[in-house]
Amino acid sequence: MRLFIMTFAVSVILFAGVWSVRAAEPQSGADGQAGGAEAITGQDGAPMVLVPAGPFTMGNNEGLPAERPEHVVTLDAYAIDRYEVSLQLYRKFLQAARYDAPPTWDDEAAETVGDRPAVGMSWEDAAAYCAWAGKRLPTEAEWEKAARGTDGRRYPWGPMQPFVDIANYNRGVWVSEAITLVSVAGGVEGMSVRHGLKAGGRSPYGLHHMAGNAAEWVADWYDRTYYGKSPDKNPMGPANGEKRVIRGGSWADLPVALSASSRVSAEPGFQDRTIGFRCAMDAKK
Repeated sequence: MRLFIMTFAVSVILFAGVWSVRAAEPQSGADGQAGGAEAITGQDGAPMVLVPAGPFTMGNNEGLPAERPEHVVTLDAYAIDRYEVSLQLYRKFLQAARYDAPPTWDDEAAETVGDRPAVGMSWEDAAAYCAWAGKRLPTEAEWEKAARGTDGRRYPWGPMQPFVDIANYNRGVWVSEAITLVSVAGGVEGMSVRHGLKAGGRSPYGLHHMAGNAAEWVADWYDRTYYGKSPDKNPMGPANGEKRVIRGGSWADLPVALSASSRVSAEPGFQDRTIGFRCAMDAKK
C-alpha cells in the first residue's frame, strides 16, 4: 500500500436544485427486511435511497475496542448514494470543476470501465466531489445504518461470512481497475443468490458494496473511544482530530474488515487505490 499526500486547491462548484423523487421497489435483506421506500436522483445523476428517521444499533460488543460499546443511535431521515461514486462520475467532476486528478488516476480506465468505483481519492477529494454534486459525505452513523439496517446484522446481507459472488474482497495485489474492481452495481448474482440470499450483497436499504470493493471515506474525525461518549441522536463525530474514518473494507481486505461495524482511519490527505466514497444529503423537512 502506497501513501500519496498532496495538497490541492479546491475548486468547488455548488449547484442549486431539487431532488427528483420516484417510487421504488423495496429491497429485501437476508431476513426479508424491507429496503428504502423512495429512490432519489442526486444532482450528479447518481441514484440515491431515502433512509427513514429512527433508531438503530451501532457498534459491536464482540468487535474490536473501537467498535464498542454497542449503543442505540437515532438519526433524522437522510438520503445516501445507492452505489459507490464511479470512475465515470468522478471523471465528469474532474472536467466540470477543473479539479486536479489524484496521482493514481487512469483516464483510459474511466472511459473503458467507467462503472468501477473511483479510488485513490483523499478525504478532501471526496468531500469536494460531494459538494460539487450538492451533497456531503455521510456521517459515520449514517453510513452504518445504511449498511446494516435496524436489526443489528453483522454484514449488509446478514450474519453469514462474505462470499466472492456478493462481495469483492481479499484479492491480494492491485492489477487494474478492470480486473481488481467490480461494477458499483454488482454483487447481486451468483451461487449465494441462487441459494437463498435474494438481495445478493445489498444492504437492507438496497445499497450495493457497503462491504468490499472500495473502502469508503465518511465525514467524521476518528476517535477510538468516541462510542463511549457520543450523543444518542445524530452524532457528528469528534469536533476535531488527526484522522478521518474509513468504512466498509476493500478489495484487499479480509472478511473481518467487511463487517458493518468495522472502523479504520487515515489522515485526510491519504490516497490509496483501496479507498473510494459515496455521498449523502439531508432529507427535506
